[in-house]
Amino acid sequence: MNAVEVRSLFKSFGPVKAVDGLDFTIAAGSTTALLGGNGAGKTTTLSMLLGLLLPTSGSITVLGEDMVRHRYRVLPRMNFSSPYVDLPHRLSVRQNLKVYGGLYGVEHLKDRIAELADELELGEFIDRPAGKLSAGQKTRVALAKALLNKPDLLLLDEPTASLDPDTADWVRSYFQAYRERTGATIVLASHNMTEVERMCDRVLMMKQGRIVDQGSPAALIERFGRASMEEVFLDIARDRQRPEATS
Repeated sequence: MNAVEVRSLFKSFGPVKAVDGLDFTIAAGSTTALLGGNGAGKTTTLSMLLGLLLPTSGSITVLGEDMVRHRYRVLPRMNFSSPYVDLPHRLSVRQNLKVYGGLYGVEHLKDRIAELADELELGEFIDRPAGKLSAGQKTRVALAKALLNKPDLLLLDEPTASLDPDTADWVRSYFQAYRERTGATIVLASHNMTEVERMCDRVLMMKQGRIVDQGSPAALIERFGRASMEEVFLDIARDRQRPEATS
């Protein structure tokens, strides 16, 4: 079963084609990386998967629902996390979680916030304004916000950007444990190739709005004859010789 199905997807902003004919599926319960350099179309694609942007043409089916016509049926089963999206600074952590929990229609919200506060160790700063938190504390709060509704599909945009190695490792481990525990599907946009190798079952490599290669991290590394996903990424970004052309 597929959690996401994308067919002939295009998105243009005036003369600029940000997404240029994407076709892919994402299996339920998997973790898939959406990779590419700046301007490859990753954020635009994530925004369309979330229903924040309407495609110019093509179709997106998420958890069995058409995101153009029926996105409100599926949005309560999805969530999103990015270090580049701040929560309102003047509201406390608890107040922010109450607001987002209300938006997602979370039942027994007080108990759910208490559960996440315990799991993510938010207790000492849960009543502090969100704007007064350290980077690591903000990351834990972003995790809590993303998991409030126990999403079946979790979209992550650079979830460990700017974090120290210890905190980043903790975040990756938490997402992996959440997927194993719940069977959720994760879509990850990241520039950290070690993260991709560790977390992902499959990689979709994007360039100029198109998918130019795909496969498991191990399969891509082998096909390109490289030692790591970082080297594969650089080969694609710099238009080095394609593996098909080396035989």
